[in-house]
Amino acid sequence: MEYKDYYATLRLKKDASQEEIQKAYRKLARKYHPDVNKSPDSELKFKEIGEAYEVLKDPEKRKKYDQYGAAWRHVQQGGGGVPPEWQGFDFGDLGGGGFDFGGAGGGEGFSSFFEMLFGSRGAGGTAGRGRGVRWSEGGASFGPRPGADAEAQIALTLDEAIRGGPRELSFADPSTGKRTNLSVKIPPGVRSGQRIRLAGRGLSGEDGAQPGDLYLRIEVPPDPRFRVEGNDIYTQLPVSPWEAALGGEAQVETPQGRVGVRIPPGSSSGRKIRLRGRGLPQPGNPEKRGDLYAEIKVVVPERLSERERELFEQLAQTSEFKARA
Repeated sequence: MEYKDYYATLRLKKDASQEEIQKAYRKLARKYHPDVNKSPDSELKFKEIGEAYEVLKDPEKRKKYDQYGAAWRHVQQGGGGVPPEWQGFDFGDLGGGGFDFGGAGGGEGFSSFFEMLFGSRGAGGTAGRGRGVRWSEGGASFGPRPGADAEAQIALTLDEAIRGGPRELSFADPSTGKRTNLSVKIPPGVRSGQRIRLAGRGLSGEDGAQPGDLYLRIEVPPDPRFRVEGNDIYTQLPVSPWEAALGGEAQVETPQGRVGVRIPPGSSSGRKIRLRGRGLPQPGNPEKRGDLYAEIKVVVPERLSERERELFEQLAQTSEFKARA
Protein backbone atom coordinates (compact mmCIF):
# COMPACT_ATOMS: atom_id res chain seq x y z
CA MET A 1 0.00 0.00 0.00
CA GLU A 2 1.51 3.29 -1.09
CA TYR A 3 1.56 5.98 1.59
CA LYS A 4 0.58 9.44 0.43
CA ASP A 5 1.38 12.36 2.71
CA TYR A 6 -1.81 14.40 2.34
CA TYR A 7 -0.51 17.08 4.69
CA ALA A 8 2.56 17.59 2.49
CA THR A 9 0.32 17.68 -0.61
CA LEU A 10 -1.61 20.61 0.88
CA ARG A 11 1.60 22.10 2.37
CA LEU A 12 0.26 21.88 5.91
CA LYS A 13 1.46 20.75 9.31
CA LYS A 14 -0.21 17.74 10.88
CA ASP A 15 -1.96 19.87 13.52
CA ALA A 16 -3.58 22.16 10.92
CA SER A 17 -7.11 23.32 11.72
CA GLN A 18 -10.09 22.60 9.45
CA GLU A 19 -10.10 26.25 8.42
CA GLU A 20 -6.40 26.07 7.47
CA ILE A 21 -7.08 22.90 5.44
CA GLN A 22 -9.89 24.59 3.53
CA LYS A 23 -7.83 27.73 2.85
CA ALA A 24 -4.83 25.70 1.67
CA TYR A 25 -7.02 23.63 -0.63
CA ARG A 26 -8.71 26.64 -2.22
CA LYS A 27 -5.36 28.34 -2.80
CA LEU A 28 -3.75 25.29 -4.42
CA ALA A 29 -6.87 24.30 -6.39
CA ARG A 30 -6.96 27.79 -7.87
CA LYS A 31 -3.23 27.59 -8.72
CA TYR A 32 -3.32 24.18 -10.41
CA HIS A 33 -6.82 24.25 -11.94
CA PRO A 34 -6.42 22.89 -15.51
CA ASP A 35 -8.38 25.84 -16.90
CA VAL A 36 -5.85 28.25 -15.37
CA ASN A 37 -2.56 26.35 -15.19
CA LYS A 38 -1.41 24.99 -18.54
CA SER A 39 1.71 23.15 -17.28
CA PRO A 40 1.86 19.42 -18.22
CA ASP A 41 1.57 18.21 -14.61
CA SER A 42 -1.18 20.61 -13.48
CA GLU A 43 -4.02 18.09 -13.93
CA LEU A 44 -2.18 15.43 -11.89
CA LYS A 45 -1.41 17.92 -9.11
CA PHE A 46 -5.01 19.14 -9.18
CA LYS A 47 -6.24 15.55 -8.67
CA GLU A 48 -3.72 14.91 -5.86
CA ILE A 49 -4.84 18.09 -4.11
CA GLY A 50 -8.49 17.04 -4.44
CA GLU A 51 -7.73 13.56 -3.05
CA ALA A 52 -5.88 14.99 -0.04
CA TYR A 53 -8.66 17.48 0.69
CA GLU A 54 -11.35 14.80 0.42
CA VAL A 55 -9.70 12.92 3.32
CA LEU A 56 -8.50 15.75 5.55
CA LYS A 57 -11.72 17.78 5.38
CA ASP A 58 -13.64 14.88 6.96
CA PRO A 59 -12.78 14.59 10.69
CA GLU A 60 -13.56 10.86 10.78
CA LYS A 61 -11.48 10.03 7.69
CA ARG A 62 -8.68 12.29 8.93
CA LYS A 63 -8.62 10.51 12.30
CA LYS A 64 -8.24 7.11 10.63
CA TYR A 65 -5.62 8.45 8.21
CA ASP A 66 -3.59 9.89 11.09
CA GLN A 67 -3.81 6.60 12.99
CA TYR A 68 -3.33 4.00 10.25
CA GLY A 69 -1.56 5.84 7.43
CA ALA A 70 -1.70 3.95 4.12
CA ALA A 71 -4.05 1.33 5.60
CA TRP A 72 -6.74 3.82 6.64
CA ARG A 73 -9.13 2.88 3.80
CA HIS A 74 -8.92 -0.79 4.77
CA VAL A 75 -9.80 0.11 8.33
CA GLN A 76 -12.76 2.25 7.21
CA GLN A 77 -14.15 -0.41 4.86
CA GLY A 78 -13.53 -3.42 7.12
CA GLY A 79 -15.45 -4.74 10.10
CA GLY A 80 -15.95 -7.66 12.41
CA GLY A 81 -13.94 -8.91 15.33
CA VAL A 82 -11.70 -11.95 15.80
CA PRO A 83 -13.27 -15.14 14.36
CA PRO A 84 -13.47 -17.88 17.02
CA GLU A 85 -11.00 -20.04 15.06
CA TRP A 86 -8.29 -17.37 15.51
CA GLN A 87 -8.85 -16.42 19.13
CA GLY A 88 -5.72 -17.03 21.18
CA PHE A 89 -3.46 -17.10 18.11
CA ASP A 90 -0.03 -15.55 18.75
CA PHE A 91 0.50 -12.95 16.03
CA GLY A 92 3.95 -12.16 17.39
CA ASP A 93 5.28 -15.06 15.31
CA LEU A 94 4.46 -13.19 12.10
CA GLY A 95 7.49 -10.98 12.51
CA GLY A 96 7.87 -7.47 13.86
CA GLY A 97 5.78 -8.12 17.00
CA GLY A 98 4.03 -5.50 19.04
CA PHE A 99 0.82 -5.34 17.00
CA ASP A 100 -1.93 -3.33 18.67
CA PHE A 101 -5.36 -4.77 17.89
CA GLY A 102 -7.32 -2.17 19.82
CA GLY A 103 -7.81 -4.17 23.03
CA ALA A 104 -8.93 -7.67 24.03
CA GLY A 105 -11.08 -9.58 21.58
CA GLY A 106 -9.83 -7.81 18.43
CA GLY A 107 -11.94 -4.87 17.23
CA GLU A 108 -11.25 -2.42 14.47
CA GLY A 109 -7.46 -2.59 14.71
CA PHE A 110 -7.52 -6.37 14.40
CA SER A 111 -9.90 -6.17 11.45
CA SER A 112 -7.52 -3.83 9.63
CA PHE A 113 -4.55 -6.11 10.20
CA PHE A 114 -6.55 -9.20 9.24
CA GLU A 115 -7.51 -7.58 5.93
CA MET A 116 -3.88 -6.88 5.10
CA LEU A 117 -3.17 -10.61 5.49
CA PHE A 118 -6.21 -12.24 3.90
CA GLY A 119 -8.40 -9.56 2.31
CA SER A 120 -11.53 -8.20 3.95
CA ARG A 121 -13.89 -10.75 2.38
CA GLY A 122 -12.43 -13.25 4.85
CA ALA A 123 -13.45 -10.95 7.71
CA GLY A 124 -16.94 -10.20 6.41
CA GLY A 125 -16.11 -7.08 4.37
CA THR A 126 -16.63 -6.27 0.70
CA ALA A 127 -13.20 -5.04 -0.40
CA GLY A 128 -9.55 -6.00 -0.17
CA ARG A 129 -7.48 -8.84 -1.56
CA GLY A 130 -5.97 -12.06 -0.26
CA ARG A 131 -6.34 -15.83 -0.23
CA GLY A 132 -9.70 -17.44 -0.94
CA VAL A 133 -10.58 -17.95 2.73
CA ARG A 134 -14.18 -17.86 3.97
CA TRP A 135 -15.48 -18.30 7.50
CA SER A 136 -18.42 -20.56 8.31
CA GLU A 137 -19.82 -22.37 11.31
CA GLY A 138 -17.54 -25.27 10.52
CA GLY A 139 -14.44 -23.10 10.46
CA ALA A 140 -12.32 -21.83 7.57
CA SER A 141 -12.82 -23.09 4.03
CA PHE A 142 -10.76 -22.39 0.95
CA GLY A 143 -11.80 -22.16 -2.68
CA PRO A 144 -12.49 -19.84 -5.63
CA ARG A 145 -13.39 -16.35 -4.54
CA PRO A 146 -14.91 -13.54 -6.59
CA GLY A 147 -12.72 -10.51 -7.13
CA ALA A 148 -13.03 -7.60 -4.75
CA ASP A 149 -14.66 -4.32 -5.68
CA ALA A 150 -12.33 -1.40 -6.30
CA GLU A 151 -12.78 2.34 -6.11
CA ALA A 152 -11.07 5.12 -8.02
CA GLN A 153 -11.50 8.88 -7.89
CA ILE A 154 -12.11 11.11 -10.90
CA ALA A 155 -11.59 14.84 -10.54
CA LEU A 156 -13.80 16.88 -12.89
CA THR A 157 -13.93 20.59 -13.51
CA LEU A 158 -17.33 22.20 -13.03
CA ASP A 159 -17.76 22.45 -16.80
CA GLU A 160 -16.98 18.73 -17.24
CA ALA A 161 -19.47 17.85 -14.50
CA ILE A 162 -22.17 19.94 -16.20
CA ARG A 163 -21.57 18.59 -19.71
CA GLY A 164 -20.77 14.98 -18.89
CA GLY A 165 -19.68 12.85 -21.83
CA PRO A 166 -16.96 10.26 -22.55
CA ARG A 167 -13.83 10.09 -20.43
CA GLU A 168 -10.77 7.94 -21.14
CA LEU A 169 -9.30 6.11 -18.13
CA SER A 170 -6.30 3.87 -17.61
CA PHE A 171 -5.75 1.79 -14.48
CA ALA A 172 -3.89 -1.33 -13.35
CA ASP A 173 -5.28 -4.34 -11.49
CA PRO A 174 -2.97 -4.57 -8.43
CA SER A 175 -3.54 -8.33 -8.25
CA THR A 176 -2.31 -9.03 -11.79
CA GLY A 177 -0.48 -5.84 -12.83
CA LYS A 178 -2.50 -5.82 -16.06
CA ARG A 179 -3.32 -2.32 -17.30
CA THR A 180 -6.75 -1.64 -18.75
CA ASN A 181 -7.96 1.32 -20.81
CA LEU A 182 -11.62 2.27 -20.48
CA SER A 183 -13.95 4.77 -22.04
CA VAL A 184 -16.50 5.88 -19.43
CA LYS A 185 -19.59 7.97 -20.08
CA ILE A 186 -20.01 10.61 -17.36
CA PRO A 187 -23.70 11.52 -16.86
CA PRO A 188 -24.45 15.25 -17.24
CA GLY A 189 -24.81 17.10 -13.94
CA VAL A 190 -22.87 14.72 -11.66
CA ARG A 191 -22.09 15.93 -8.14
CA SER A 192 -19.15 15.41 -5.80
CA GLY A 193 -19.46 12.14 -3.92
CA GLN A 194 -21.56 10.36 -6.54
CA ARG A 195 -20.28 6.99 -7.72
CA ILE A 196 -20.46 5.35 -11.14
CA ARG A 197 -20.50 1.53 -11.13
CA LEU A 198 -18.64 -0.39 -13.83
CA ALA A 199 -19.69 -4.03 -13.50
CA GLY A 200 -16.89 -6.58 -13.76
CA ARG A 201 -14.12 -3.97 -13.90
CA GLY A 202 -12.86 -4.47 -10.35
CA LEU A 203 -10.11 -6.77 -9.07
CA SER A 204 -9.67 -10.17 -10.71
CA GLY A 205 -11.28 -13.22 -9.14
CA GLU A 206 -9.33 -16.28 -8.05
CA ASP A 207 -9.39 -19.68 -9.74
CA GLY A 208 -11.73 -18.52 -12.51
CA ALA A 209 -14.15 -16.64 -10.26
CA GLN A 210 -15.88 -13.47 -11.50
CA PRO A 211 -14.06 -10.13 -11.10
CA GLY A 212 -15.45 -7.47 -8.78
CA ASP A 213 -16.92 -4.12 -9.78
CA LEU A 214 -15.16 -0.80 -10.19
CA TYR A 215 -16.72 2.28 -8.60
CA LEU A 216 -15.69 5.68 -9.87
CA ARG A 217 -16.14 8.32 -7.19
CA ILE A 218 -16.72 11.80 -8.60
CA GLU A 219 -14.87 14.76 -7.12
CA VAL A 220 -15.72 18.27 -8.34
CA PRO A 221 -13.36 20.62 -6.46
CA PRO A 222 -14.69 24.11 -5.69
CA ASP A 223 -14.09 26.53 -8.54
CA PRO A 224 -12.92 29.94 -7.23
CA ARG A 225 -15.03 31.64 -9.92
CA PHE A 226 -18.35 30.01 -9.03
CA ARG A 227 -20.57 29.00 -6.13
CA VAL A 228 -22.96 26.08 -6.59
CA GLU A 229 -26.27 25.95 -4.70
CA GLY A 230 -28.44 23.01 -5.71
CA ASN A 231 -28.84 23.22 -9.49
CA ASP A 232 -28.00 26.94 -9.62
CA ILE A 233 -24.61 28.59 -10.08
CA TYR A 234 -23.59 32.01 -8.75
CA THR A 235 -20.76 34.23 -9.95
CA GLN A 236 -19.71 37.82 -9.25
CA LEU A 237 -19.94 40.57 -11.86
CA PRO A 238 -17.69 43.54 -10.97
CA VAL A 239 -19.04 46.87 -12.31
CA SER A 240 -17.81 50.45 -12.02
CA PRO A 241 -19.86 53.12 -10.20
CA TRP A 242 -20.90 54.75 -13.49
CA GLU A 243 -21.93 51.39 -14.99
CA ALA A 244 -23.99 50.69 -11.88
CA ALA A 245 -25.66 54.12 -12.10
CA LEU A 246 -26.11 54.41 -15.87
CA GLY A 247 -26.36 50.76 -16.92
CA GLY A 248 -24.41 49.18 -19.73
CA GLU A 249 -23.17 45.95 -21.30
CA ALA A 250 -20.80 43.42 -19.72
CA GLN A 251 -19.37 39.93 -20.23
CA VAL A 252 -20.24 37.35 -17.53
CA GLU A 253 -18.03 34.34 -16.80
CA THR A 254 -19.88 31.00 -17.05
CA PRO A 255 -18.51 27.42 -16.94
CA GLN A 256 -19.11 27.22 -20.71
CA GLY A 257 -17.46 30.56 -21.53
CA ARG A 258 -18.29 34.28 -21.45
CA VAL A 259 -21.83 35.52 -22.12
CA GLY A 260 -22.97 39.09 -22.77
CA VAL A 261 -25.52 40.65 -20.38
CA ARG A 262 -27.16 44.04 -19.88
CA ILE A 263 -26.57 45.88 -16.60
CA PRO A 264 -29.81 47.63 -15.58
CA PRO A 265 -29.43 51.33 -14.64
CA GLY A 266 -29.39 51.99 -10.90
CA SER A 267 -27.90 48.61 -9.93
CA SER A 268 -26.45 48.28 -6.43
CA SER A 269 -24.11 45.57 -5.16
CA GLY A 270 -26.00 42.33 -4.60
CA ARG A 271 -28.43 42.72 -7.47
CA LYS A 272 -28.66 39.50 -9.49
CA ILE A 273 -28.84 39.11 -13.25
CA ARG A 274 -30.42 35.76 -14.13
CA LEU A 275 -29.22 33.61 -17.04
CA ARG A 276 -31.81 30.88 -17.54
CA GLY A 277 -30.64 27.33 -18.19
CA ARG A 278 -26.96 28.05 -17.50
CA GLY A 279 -26.84 26.03 -14.26
CA LEU A 280 -26.42 22.31 -13.56
CA PRO A 281 -28.67 19.66 -15.12
CA GLN A 282 -31.18 18.23 -12.67
CA PRO A 283 -30.16 14.71 -11.53
CA GLY A 284 -32.14 12.15 -13.50
CA ASN A 285 -33.51 14.81 -15.85
CA PRO A 286 -30.62 16.37 -17.82
CA GLU A 287 -33.04 18.31 -20.03
CA LYS A 288 -34.05 20.44 -17.04
CA ARG A 289 -31.30 22.75 -15.86
CA GLY A 290 -30.81 25.29 -13.12
CA ASP A 291 -29.92 28.93 -13.72
CA LEU A 292 -26.79 31.03 -13.41
CA TYR A 293 -26.95 34.25 -11.39
CA ALA A 294 -24.45 37.07 -11.92
CA GLU A 295 -24.26 39.04 -8.66
CA ILE A 296 -23.34 42.67 -9.20
CA LYS A 297 -20.44 43.99 -7.14
CA VAL A 298 -19.76 47.73 -7.43
CA VAL A 299 -16.02 48.41 -7.31
CA VAL A 300 -14.22 51.75 -7.19
CA PRO A 301 -10.68 52.72 -8.33
CA GLU A 302 -8.05 52.31 -5.61
CA ARG A 303 -6.27 55.41 -6.92
CA LEU A 304 -7.90 58.42 -8.60
CA SER A 305 -6.34 60.70 -11.16
CA GLU A 306 -6.68 64.42 -10.56
CA ARG A 307 -9.45 64.63 -13.14
CA GLU A 308 -11.33 61.67 -11.65
CA ARG A 309 -11.13 63.16 -8.18
CA GLU A 310 -12.41 66.46 -9.60
CA LEU A 311 -15.41 64.77 -11.19
CA PHE A 312 -16.24 62.74 -8.08
CA GLU A 313 -16.07 65.90 -5.96
CA GLN A 314 -18.41 67.69 -8.38
CA LEU A 315 -20.81 64.76 -8.21
CA ALA A 316 -20.68 64.76 -4.42
CA GLN A 317 -21.57 68.48 -4.36
CA THR A 318 -24.27 68.21 -7.01
CA SER A 319 -26.05 64.92 -6.22
CA GLU A 320 -28.95 64.85 -3.78
CA PHE A 321 -28.66 61.07 -3.38
CA LYS A 322 -28.18 59.92 0.20
CA ALA A 323 -26.81 56.38 0.59
CA ARG A 324 -27.64 56.38 4.32
CA ALA A 325 -31.03 58.01 4.34
